[in-house]
Amino acid sequence: MLFYLTTLNLVRFLREDAPTVAENETDKDKSAAFEAWGHGDFLYRNSIMNGLVISLYNVYSPMATTKLLWESLEKRYKTEGVGLKKFIVGKFLDYRMVDSKSAMSQVQEMQLILHDLYTEGMEMNESFQVATVIEKLPSLWKDFKNYLKHKRKEMGL
Repeated sequence: MLFYLTTLNLVRFLREDAPTVAENETDKDKSAAFEAWGHGDFLYRNSIMNGLVISLYNVYSPMATTKLLWESLEKRYKTEGVGLKKFIVGKFLDYRMVDSKSAMSQVQEMQLILHDLYTEGMEMNESFQVATVIEKLPSLWKDFKNYLKHKRKEMGL
């Protein structure tokens, strides 16, 4: 959206406040500049609103200016790091192995999730990772899970 609107030369509306014209001022140049800014702001704001899904349109339609709209969208959606971490943790916690896929491919999927956690700065020690893989084995592997849990020697991933 930012690239598209940059090509339309409307980016200045993201950073600038509306020019002010006092009620007692009758300068035609100032009032013309105010009207031109209002028209451009209207176009830019509605171009952004047009790119939103209906549920977001209803949330952001009360924003009076493009600058307010853009700042609220950035505040909500530009904080990728925290949201991404929560998403990866959720993905890890919800992951369940199933009998319909090979165990190796599922372990590889889990290793990818663990790698994503690692790249986001959330490290887990290897013993915890091994215990997690054992716990996420399918229910038909119950005897094997118990066997692995009762081994005396510590296992690596």
